[in-house]
Amino acid sequence: MVEHVPEECPYCRVDITREKPPFWRQRDIIVIVLSGILFAVGLLLELLEISGSGALLLFIIAAIIPGFFIARRSIRSIRRGNLDVHILMTIAAVGAFLIGYGAEGAAVLLLFYVAEFLEDYAGERAKRSVGELLELTPETAVRKTEAGEEKVHTHEVNVGEVVIIRPGERIPLDGEVIEGTSSVNQGAVTGESIPVAKSEGDEVFAGTLNEEGYIEVRVTKPPSETTLSKIVGLVRNAQKQKSKTESLVNRFANYYTPIVLTLAVLVAIIPTLLFSQPLENWAYRSLVLLAVSCPCALVLSTPISMVSGITSAARNGLLIKGGTYVEEITQEKVLALDKTRTLTEGKPQVTDVIPLNNTEENILQIAASLESKSRHPIAKAIVEHAQEEGVKLSEIKEFESVPGKGVIGSMNNERYLVGARGFLDEKGIEYQEEKINSLEEQGKTVVLLGDREHALAVIAVKDRIRENTVKMIEELKESGIKTVMLTGDNERVAKAIAEEVGIDEYHAGLLPEEKVEVIKKLLKKYDHVSMLGDGVNDAPALAEAHVGIAMGAAGSDVAIETADIVLMEDDLEKVGYLKRLGHKTMGTVRENIIISILTKGALAVLAVFGLVSLAVAVGVGDMGISFVVIANALRLGLM
Repeated sequence: MVEHVPEECPYCRVDITREKPPFWRQRDIIVIVLSGILFAVGLLLELLEISGSGALLLFIIAAIIPGFFIARRSIRSIRRGNLDVHILMTIAAVGAFLIGYGAEGAAVLLLFYVAEFLEDYAGERAKRSVGELLELTPETAVRKTEAGEEKVHTHEVNVGEVVIIRPGERIPLDGEVIEGTSSVNQGAVTGESIPVAKSEGDEVFAGTLNEEGYIEVRVTKPPSETTLSKIVGLVRNAQKQKSKTESLVNRFANYYTPIVLTLAVLVAIIPTLLFSQPLENWAYRSLVLLAVSCPCALVLSTPISMVSGITSAARNGLLIKGGTYVEEITQEKVLALDKTRTLTEGKPQVTDVIPLNNTEENILQIAASLESKSRHPIAKAIVEHAQEEGVKLSEIKEFESVPGKGVIGSMNNERYLVGARGFLDEKGIEYQEEKINSLEEQGKTVVLLGDREHALAVIAVKDRIRENTVKMIEELKESGIKTVMLTGDNERVAKAIAEEVGIDEYHAGLLPEEKVEVIKKLLKKYDHVSMLGDGVNDAPALAEAHVGIAMGAAGSDVAIETADIVLMEDDLEKVGYLKRLGHKTMGTVRENIIISILTKGALAVLAVFGLVSLAVAVGVGDMGISFVVIANALRLGLM
């Protein structure tokens, strides 16, 4: 019943958060308050026996005000060939007036209208919790021009232009820092609780808060394509996607109304025809049965819980693309995991420097000076390690890079090379295999430094395990979930990583298409398999799994579009949160369904025996249960 205003500017606001009139001016509030006052006055006249006809007139008016909207929906349902709850309530109210129960008839329509208002309000509240994210994005930006600074509307800023963000201001668009340093609170996008340091070359997101310094940002995405806009769009679509449980409940509701109508007719007719019971009494009981059988709370129990869970996840930097994935993640038996940039950081680091014919300082100076001219990740790791150790680099002459093998160069009139063992074999340089083999068995990658005749040092690098990897694996095992690592790395490295973090099973040397084949085999064996990867080269495997989970996807269009669930930051703790949220959400769904069925079942039995009035049937059996279901579902927002 809550009216929606169509969106105008897609860059300014989104339709789920449009400003509404003051609370007291909304139509629903006016209808409820006016009808409630008339009903209360009519009830007072009836109790004091002042004017029976006056009371009846007030009850009729009090019923017509909300009843108009309920009857209008009933007519629409009949035209579509459907029998829904609005028809049940309309019949119950009209029947009550016909047999002389005006107060009950008015109460049915008034309380049912209140129940529907509560449902709409709960849905709007859940949606607004997501829409508030877009409201964080400023509608104006300070654009830097040759003439100085210019304040413009956000959608007037083009990709490639520079915007200025001062301390305390929100970043208007996605972009790259080109000047200045600052600390940025980007919890709205990634769910991080701690501000992140940003400097030249770092990426920033629209809607995040610049807390300390002055920064200039070159815009990389138009307003309609910012990460925050995509997040809200995905969550809005997710709220429309029905889970299996929700679809089942909705299908049940389609058959429910005709069954209830049939039972109500039988309750009114059978005792009268077979046992000569008063028609008025049993007609009233049948009307109470109609009112108490309204399935609003039952139908509402699943979607309101799913929406609440999905929006809670979004506020924690985790995007779920539909209720079906919330449900399926709770049935997971196997979690397949990529290695590089998922279990590990994807940044090799030097772990061992073993001099053979020189000092460690000299070794690092020579190796880092050579590798400073290479772009290879291992070269970068060696240079960074040398800098951390305070080693100064020297000038390299006659530099030569041999793709896939190593680098060669001259330093202080001496010729050196850095590369894999095969590179030294080609040059006829001897080295000690025992030390190399020992390091490689630990899952480390080994490079050697040599001169024209001898190997001078062994340098080992290894991709660092993420901080929360071991904790996540332990938590999964405690939940009875099998972990399987899929990696393109070699057998030796895969085995070492698997043993270090406690992986149950691993498959090494896989190409992207081979990862898909492994997922297919796991699905045949275990039925429910999820896949956690970085969302780029793992896209085919993510799509093949029951639930594809991409991590570290902030700013990555491929990850956001491919996966079913997206972790916006490189935080493996979110995997545990996802599992807890899934189980909590489905637990809430079950609680709401059980509450609805048991309460309505009990009241239906009491209605047949004449122990429940129409007002109680609607006030407790519909509005009361709906309120309980809504309150129970909205608790998920606290997770």
